[in-house]
Formats: sequence, C-alpha cells, structure tokens
Amino acid sequence: METVIGFTAIAVAILIGLGALGVGIGMGLLGGRFLEGCARQPELANMLQTKMFLVVALLDAVAMIGVGIALFFAFANPFVGQLQTAMGG
Repeated sequence: METVIGFTAIAVAILIGLGALGVGIGMGLLGGRFLEGCARQPELANMLQTKMFLVVALLDAVAMIGVGIALFFAFANPFVGQLQTAMGG
C-alpha cells in the first residue's frame, strides 16, 4: 500500500509541476506577443489588453483544475481503496 501512496505523491507533484510550467510558458509567450502587438499598433492597446487578460484567466483556470485534480488524488485517493479490496481486506 505504501507503493501506491508513494506513486500517487509523485504523480501529484508531476501534475502540479508540469501544469505550472505550461502555464508559465504560455503566459510568457502571451505577454511577449501582447507587447509586440502594442508596439506595432499602439491604438489597439486597450482591446489587446482586454483579450490578453481574458486568455490569462483561462490559462490560470487550467492550472487550477490541475491543482484540484492533484488535491483529489492526494487526499481522497481512489487507488488505495481498490488496493485494499484487491488484497482482501
């Protein structure tokens, strides 16, 4: 049973870490493109800023969903119950 809990902890760490890495890269690319767009056409800065914040919110939501799934596996691990059932007790 300790192996299942250990592998679950590793999976939770990978899930949160890769989710944060992906969101960080996405926000970096988005911010860079936003600055390029504002430098090319300053009159569109307000419209671009609104759309950028909308996409940032959606990117952040992806990370929060990953954290929610990771917390589910950390505190309500369904695999431990399956392992106990399989071991007969």
